[in-house]
Amino acid sequence: MSLHTWWLYVATVFVVCAIPGPNMLLMMTHGARYGMRQTTATMAGCLMSLMLMLAVSVAGLGVFLKAWPAMFNALRLLGAAYLIYLGVKAWRSPASEVAAAKIESSPDDAGSKLTRSRGSLFRNGFLVGSSNPKAILFSAALLPQFIDASRPTLPQFSVLVATTAVLEISWYIVYAGCGTQIGAKLKSSSVAKAFNRLTGGVFVGFGAMMALMRH
Repeated sequence: MSLHTWWLYVATVFVVCAIPGPNMLLMMTHGARYGMRQTTATMAGCLMSLMLMLAVSVAGLGVFLKAWPAMFNALRLLGAAYLIYLGVKAWRSPASEVAAAKIESSPDDAGSKLTRSRGSLFRNGFLVGSSNPKAILFSAALLPQFIDASRPTLPQFSVLVATTAVLEISWYIVYAGCGTQIGAKLKSSSVAKAFNRLTGGVFVGFGAMMALMRH
């Protein structure tokens, strides 16, 4: 893989990662609710799901999903249902829970509560990151385009996966940082309620779009 090809991949993935989606919305939401420190657990969950998807695509399972539309559609509908569940949960969440979350993320917290909270955020990030099987097909279609077949494949895949991880984390930090700025305004119950309704509605929208998409 030439340096020119790598830079082309960087530019492509940079734009793809920047596009708002469920992962980035989750980063912003958790940044607003829990602060940057705890949102790193959400980032870790989303990143792990992404790395697993890339590994799946490299193993050729993306082709398997493409050849078995019923399995792909089942995974797609499960992912859509989970996003809709998150949206309804956020919509119905009382404004007081935002303030409670801010308190729970305080550095003065007891260690056990902080650990449980981070574990929950990690699982939430992993499940949202894993909710879209189209990401597997996208990875299977994108990565091979930048591989030079005349050179060893594994080192090239390693470089591309590492590049993807760095760019993805960078955008996680940007979106979570925007969320922390919003979080300062959530002490007002009316603003917190509007935030819950907005993010809940967007999650439901993402889920509905995924459910309506056809492979």
